[in-house]
Amino acid sequence: MTSGGIFDLDTREERLRNLDEVMAASHFWDDQEKARETIDESNRLKGWIEPWQKLSSQGEDLGALVELLEMEEDPDLTAEFASGLQTLEAGVEAMELRTMLQGEDDHREAIVTLQPGAGGLESQDWAEMLMRMYTRWAERRGFLVTVLDLQQAEEGGIKNATLEIKGESAYGFLKAEGGVHRLVRISPFDAQKRRHTSFASVFVYPLVDDDIEIEINESDLRVDTYRASGAGGQHVNKTDSAVRITHEPTGIVVACQQERSQHKNRSTAMKMLRAALYQKELEEREKAKEEVQAGMSDIAFGSQIRSYVFQPYTMVNDHRTETKITDVHAVMDGDLDPLIEAYLKKLGAAAE
Repeated sequence: MTSGGIFDLDTREERLRNLDEVMAASHFWDDQEKARETIDESNRLKGWIEPWQKLSSQGEDLGALVELLEMEEDPDLTAEFASGLQTLEAGVEAMELRTMLQGEDDHREAIVTLQPGAGGLESQDWAEMLMRMYTRWAERRGFLVTVLDLQQAEEGGIKNATLEIKGESAYGFLKAEGGVHRLVRISPFDAQKRRHTSFASVFVYPLVDDDIEIEINESDLRVDTYRASGAGGQHVNKTDSAVRITHEPTGIVVACQQERSQHKNRSTAMKMLRAALYQKELEEREKAKEEVQAGMSDIAFGSQIRSYVFQPYTMVNDHRTETKITDVHAVMDGDLDPLIEAYLKKLGAAAE
């Protein structure tokens, strides 16, 4: 195994050693904000180095088994080698996927917003299905999902939803999901069992740290409060605890009804606004991302990045990478990694 190239294990190990020296200094906690930044960087480096070291150790163990098998055939050792090789290959594939996350914000956690588009009740139901899909994907990875805002539609499905997904490189992975998603199925809401096409959009933002400077003028904000809907008990329904903030210069709107406290909801909504404004700045600097946003302006035919077909056959087709998966139900249950990996590989190839 090589540690060179884009991964550059030696450089990361040297940087970690330098950070260990910094953290061992007696004055380390004099500047607590800088100390936390140092600890966060150290943890991120360990998150790369330790899995790589584990893979290297597994490779050495398999090499020792090969030497034993060359001297003597042993069914138990052969089975152990086959199992170990399968584990190693899976680990290498996972590491290769992570090495594709080299963007400035790929290590960050994510905020995901879902909105139904053309299709009425169908698209509202589709948006809710997508929300479950991303929740299941995050759970498979051990990520924490928090529903920051959820507006249920009266007739079914959702009007919009915002999820906070916390886990290492959540944004790096989920940036592949930004765009319009198209559903083709026989509608469960159609008494004549006709085939329907519906759409929903997915917006993905990096969850920015408080120490990143995003200038927000209070005079640019319109803050509205309203009664939260959904779970929460009588208290939620009797007080104007939910908060909606509109950033008037950009038209960005965020909302939060997660907490019973209006103050806490306002704080979370401001965090969401900071993330959205930060993403907007990135898009202005990176023209490639503007193309993605432009494609999301019309949530209807011709603008989709991916299609999910349930009838007359089953197929998930990513139109950017031409990746096709026949098991649509596995994808809807959160098995998104093949689609994400294909997208990241294409980004990497385009950058070379």
